[in-house]
Parts: sequence; C-alpha cells; structure tokens
Amino acid sequence: MPNKNSSISVIIPVLNEELYLGKLLNHLKSSSSNIKEIICVDGGSVDRTVEIAEQNGAKVIHSERGRAKQMNLGAKLSNGDILYFLHADTFPPKNFDQSILKAVENGFMAGCFRMKFDTKNVFLRFFAWFSGINLLLCRGGDQSLFVHKQLFEKTTGFNESYHIYEDTEFIARLYKNTKFKVVPDFVITSARKYREVGVLKLQFHFAVIHVKKYLGADAEELYRYYKKNIS
Repeated sequence: MPNKNSSISVIIPVLNEELYLGKLLNHLKSSSSNIKEIICVDGGSVDRTVEIAEQNGAKVIHSERGRAKQMNLGAKLSNGDILYFLHADTFPPKNFDQSILKAVENGFMAGCFRMKFDTKNVFLRFFAWFSGINLLLCRGGDQSLFVHKQLFEKTTGFNESYHIYEDTEFIARLYKNTKFKVVPDFVITSARKYREVGVLKLQFHFAVIHVKKYLGADAEELYRYYKKNIS
C-alpha cells in the first residue's frame, strides 16, 4: 500500500533518441528530488542513445524492440514502489515526483499529467486542452503515466501484442481497476510527429485508430493501419 516513503522508478523506452535524451535526463535531475532510479530501456539504438544514458547516470537495460516489451522489462527490473513511464521527448513539470507521491498518498494508484505541445499551433493547443478531462477518450502516452507497482503487476502490465496503442490499451484497464488521477500540472511533449506527417492528417488517422479499436479491431489491424497511413 502507498506510504510517505514510497519511491519512484522512472522508466523511459528509447530507440535512437540521442537528440532528446540528454536534455530529458538533465531536466529530470533538476526537476525532482525523490527519484530512486532512472531506467532507459533500449530497443536497439544505433546512435549515441545508450552512451548518453550512461553518461547521465541512467540505468540502461537492453530489450527487444517494441515499447510495450521495453516498458514491461523496465518495470520487471525496477526497484521503486511507483513506476513512472515517460517518453524520451516528454518533459515533466517541476517537482513532478512530489505531485506523483501526493496523488498516491491520497489513494490514487495510477494517473498522468495534463499535456502541452512544444508548439503554438492553435489546433494542437486546442487538442491538448482535452488532456485535462478525466475520461479515457482523453488519455494518451504523451501525457506520461504513473502506476503503483502492485497495481501494475495485478493488471499484468502492457499488452505486448500491441506495437502501437499500447499506452491507451493499458490505461483502459487501469480505469476499470482503480481511481485514475489527472494531475493539473503540465508535461511538455514534442509535436515532432505532427510536424513530420502534418497536423490534420495525423490527427485524422489517430481518430480512425481510436474508432477502429472501439469497433473491435485487434492489435495487428491497428498496426497495419498505422504502417500504411502514418509510419
């Protein structure tokens, strides 16, 4: 059960993230005071990702490629009471660790932060506004995710058959098993995929993926659609 002495393991799945990882790890050090460990789970990077992680004091774990597999392995080998899953291009708010600990002490075994993109694009700012609403429809991996390790193990973690959508699929199970907290502070996440694909085009395809999942599409069908239209 949660207590005031709970510790946090930050788990970051990485693959060729040399452009962001060093900045993120420095940011984590300057924005928190109660992190037990930072784990970078590498899925086979061919750039300087692993070197940068080690230089900045992170624990590096080598894994098969796939964010669900990487995050599950990081959770399995972690030592903290609370798992905080974070993308390499998402920067948590100041004192995010204290916000997480407070939420857990108040009985919330899982939750996330609100989100802003690193852009002034009006459409993306409007879309990010919905991250403050505590509904499953408004959830996504870019908002980061904290979950008590006991609950993570009880809900069997991420479904490794999902090559995309693994965050939302897992969060849906968390909503069914616990009270989910949306912390009012903001993480800042990169809009790089939107810049690469196009804002309206990418958001349209994401919406189609959500609808497909709602209508019963399995993990492989979602991934085929993603590969054809986005990747």
